[in-house]
Amino acid sequence: MIVTTLSTNQDLDPQALREAFGIFPSGVVAVAAQVDGRRVGLAASSFTSVSLDPPLVSFSIANTSKTWPDLRRAGHLGVTILADHHGEVCRQLAGPVDERFEGLEVTVTDAGALSLDDGLATFDCSIYEEVAAGDHTIVLLELHAVSQADTSGPLVFHRSGFGRMAASA
Repeated sequence: MIVTTLSTNQDLDPQALREAFGIFPSGVVAVAAQVDGRRVGLAASSFTSVSLDPPLVSFSIANTSKTWPDLRRAGHLGVTILADHHGEVCRQLAGPVDERFEGLEVTVTDAGALSLDDGLATFDCSIYEEVAAGDHTIVLLELHAVSQADTSGPLVFHRSGFGRMAASA
């Protein structure tokens, strides 16, 4: 059976859109770097692979972000795929700037990319291109190094909350 509905402006209300977008589950990453001697980072649920040649990934950042202007000045960025036990870490990365890395085990490369030591995978990246897209900016990152350390499940963001994937049969 095919159901057809007509769109109305009410359907495009920001709250209705947020709820509809939230139906689609996504993984969560930490994007971080050492900038001017400070650890700077954020959590993003819009991460995706883009290209193998050249190796590119992307995430989107709100244009109102207070963290991105500092973070984008880094020569290299670390991207860590968060594991299903990182719900509190993700909340911490969205919290007060000075407390985002408190108590977390991290590694910083010589180029300044910062990654969480207990993530599923980490990427050392640099900004390839930024694309304006409405109230967000799509950030394309070129990969320079990758490592996989953990075999547990990913942290999943769904309907404005964190969860985990069920084990496959």
